[in-house]
Amino acid sequence: MGKIKVAIIGVGNCASSFVQGIHKYVELPEDTVVPGIMHNRIGDYRIEDIEVVAAFDIDQNKVGKDVSEAIFTEPNNTLKFAEVPHMGVTVERGMTHDGIGKYVSHLVKKSPHSTADISGILKDRGVDVVINYLPVGSEMATKWYVEQILEARCAMINCIPVFIAREDYWGARFEERGVPIVGDDIKSQLGATITHRVLTRLFEDRGVKILNTYQLNFGGNTDFLNLLERERTVSKRISKTSAVTSQMTNGIDPDNIHVGP
Repeated sequence: MGKIKVAIIGVGNCASSFVQGIHKYVELPEDTVVPGIMHNRIGDYRIEDIEVVAAFDIDQNKVGKDVSEAIFTEPNNTLKFAEVPHMGVTVERGMTHDGIGKYVSHLVKKSPHSTADISGILKDRGVDVVINYLPVGSEMATKWYVEQILEARCAMINCIPVFIAREDYWGARFEERGVPIVGDDIKSQLGATITHRVLTRLFEDRGVKILNTYQLNFGGNTDFLNLLERERTVSKRISKTSAVTSQMTNGIDPDNIHVGP
């Protein structure tokens, strides 16, 4: 089997974990159990078959750097758990639109470079899958990138709660192009939402009726700065709330549940 050529949109903390993970767990024996990795192999593909060939960002401190360096550039603060060698993949200037929230504008300064030819790069490098790691609330930017992805006929994994995969309009567009779309949003490996889900399921299984429940999210990275901007978090709260209520047999009054910052 050939490599799975991947492009990353948004070289932030999640991208850092992803790239580090590829290098840390490369060539794992199939019978090795690693916490957090559900499958060492999917079909004929293994972790070592994932190859990052393109990356896009707007931060002046990241654009122009090799991905191996950009993932450790501030304001990223992901724990360094793997050595990442020089990858020979330069971070290209992406599209801004609504990608910078007001609470991170003092940390992220836009690169003066012009926006790269995104669809052209995806085509030229034979990208198979594009992973969207844009900040929470990047509604316009995500939809702009989706058009580039469709133009290049790439698959997409949408890791943020801008609803693309769940919408019939976008699903039909991807189906028409003959490529898959997966999403929307991702959970932390072990965070508040998955814990809330498990507790909710436990109460249901033990015959306890949940009358009220709430979840408060705290963190120390730019994602949580964006969560302070309420108008950027509407879809995020919907995503998190749905993850919890999906475990309830009889549902709950919307006024009796709060999930978010």
